Amino acid sequence: MNPLLQHIHWLGHDSFRLESGDLQIYIDPYQLTGGPAADLILITHEHRDHCSPEDVAKIQTDATIIVTIAAAASQLRGEIQIVRPGDKLTVKGLPIEAVPAYNLTKFRAPGQPFHPKEAGHVGFIITIEGQRLYHTGDVDVIPEMATFEVDIALLPVSGTYVMTAEEAVEAAKILHPKVAIPMHVGRGIGGLEMAEQFRQNAPVTVKILEIEA
Repeated sequence: MNPLLQHIHWLGHDSFRLESGDLQIYIDPYQLTGGPAADLILITHEHRDHCSPEDVAKIQTDATIIVTIAAAASQLRGEIQIVRPGDKLTVKGLPIEAVPAYNLTKFRAPGQPFHPKEAGHVGFIITIEGQRLYHTGDVDVIPEMATFEVDIALLPVSGTYVMTAEEAVEAAKILHPKVAIPMHVGRGIGGLEMAEQFRQNAPVTVKILEIEA
């Protein structure tokens, strides 16, 4: 088993808590019921189920650094570093890459994607203990994925706003991670059967995490 897996905690939907040494890192904290204070919070975009100011407030301290895009930063307070797709930075010793996240085939109306490329939403590739962990954000299978080198991929599987389970299988074929973890289910958004469907068909090792409180 990849040793980093024991330091990845799924909080439901797209929300995760990662541990790196003494650091507590949250990605898209949403509907939190508790948890340790955050050293670092990464937020992929401004939609309410990803950028939740009330959930950020539950884990934020004066020492917390938030990394996000400008549209989400406008809803938050504290020390914030604003990123765009393609940016690379190091925060609290962790190398972080902001990568594009957008829809190609999911539309709210004809010609209007839920997550348009021009909105500048991001996913994150974080290097933790020598492993490159990729949180896609809300995304379809996009051409940029062919350029990413990742060890662990957190892939949405619920469809509607993001990849379906079948499309996540295609993403796994492109990314070739050592381990894939399905997400964008749980907390009332998508069913866990979609995660199992992905596991059964993926060409890589899949770990379905239990949702933690």
